[in-house]
Amino acid sequence: MFTFETKLRVRYAETDQMGYVYYGNYPQYYEVARAEAMRNLGMTYRDMEAKGVVMPIASMQIKYIRPARYDDLLTIKTLVPEIPGARMHFDYEIYNESAVLINKGSTILAFIDKLTGRPCQAPEWFVEKLVSFAK
Repeated sequence: MFTFETKLRVRYAETDQMGYVYYGNYPQYYEVARAEAMRNLGMTYRDMEAKGVVMPIASMQIKYIRPARYDDLLTIKTLVPEIPGARMHFDYEIYNESAVLINKGSTILAFIDKLTGRPCQAPEWFVEKLVSFAK
């Protein structure tokens, strides 16, 4: 449906003893890219929460292809393949400065009513923004 790109430079604290980005940091990179994609759509997680909806992670998949290293400038492509219902899918591709694919992943976030803690459908205003962006 649509794709966004986010740039992120690897900080020293994100690397392990081998000089590679520690594997547990990739979900944080996905979060940065996902939040920026939402911002590019004209909304934020803060907006969602203020309107009574939270979006926890329901599942995540990660494929490590090549390592990223300290000071690498990464490009994270965030893809939203479909209009969400009660869940929203995000796919990620991370490229190094040489445009080599080094990591792939996906997350599924659930829409949860903040007051009841129960799953709900994506808010109508949210879906409308997605649809208008996709046109």
